[in-house]
Amino acid sequence: MSQAGIHHVTAIAGRAARNIDFYTKTLGMRLVKKTVNFDDPGTYHFYYGDEAGQPGTILTFFPWEHAVPGRVGVGETEETSFRIPQSAVGYWTHRLLEKGVEADRAERRFGETAITFKDPDGMRIALVAVPGIEDEIGWTGNGVPIESAIRGVHSVDLLLKEAAPTGEILTDVLGFKEVGRDGSTVRFAAEGAPYGGVVDIHEVGDFLRGRSGAGTVHHVAFRADEAGQAAMAAKLRGEHRMRTTDQVDRDYFRSVYFREPGGVLFEIATDDPGFAVDEPLASLGGALKLPKNYEPFRSEIEAKLPELA
Repeated sequence: MSQAGIHHVTAIAGRAARNIDFYTKTLGMRLVKKTVNFDDPGTYHFYYGDEAGQPGTILTFFPWEHAVPGRVGVGETEETSFRIPQSAVGYWTHRLLEKGVEADRAERRFGETAITFKDPDGMRIALVAVPGIEDEIGWTGNGVPIESAIRGVHSVDLLLKEAAPTGEILTDVLGFKEVGRDGSTVRFAAEGAPYGGVVDIHEVGDFLRGRSGAGTVHHVAFRADEAGQAAMAAKLRGEHRMRTTDQVDRDYFRSVYFREPGGVLFEIATDDPGFAVDEPLASLGGALKLPKNYEPFRSEIEAKLPELA
């Protein structure tokens, strides 16, 4: 396995144009790939990340124009967090206010400062201040200065009935280890992961179940190379008696999916081949890219997709 940690997070949104505006114009992330849902080509699939679309920086969305709002509950991802430089807390507090985003008061979590808010569909987002990351690669789109830009995924917070069964999968299969507890939250970290190295489990016991819809996370993907992915899948099936899918080619990575014990859909995704496989790095996200089997139907698909301007 080349690198542990989160590869990407995929969520559900409502209007496509509103989703792009928020993540590029408010949060300053780069749209690194514009394609369609492999199972529903009448719907976009957007990928946002850093300049190069590195694994561990990626948040993706299925934007369904008329999606019913979801409800976060047990068995779902409660919050997705991104890393910002320690010195950028003031900048982001002001920028969110300027953009009309209602943010909660900054709070401390495991010794780190976090600014929390919701996107236009109600998805919970946090910006977590991390010292010493100012020199990492960022993306300076839409007026966000390089010294304040988002530096990849920080963590996901899973809302689960109990932490131990999922924690066993994180530690025994996915390369994480338990590193701390704060009240009812247990923190797991992937040592050495430059991005996406943290998973928090918020243990709540018997609580309302979640409902999939706009503003909720569809799945969380974890990094692996080809051999590591095969070994993880074999271990899940053989030692943990868990069902996994066969490997699925997603053009920019290859995926295996499974439901972890708490009910969250997990994916194991390869780093290769990456987002520059079908367009130059300088123009990532500029053109609509279709899976090969949909390319003969490009005109029909483009006619059905909503306007983004």
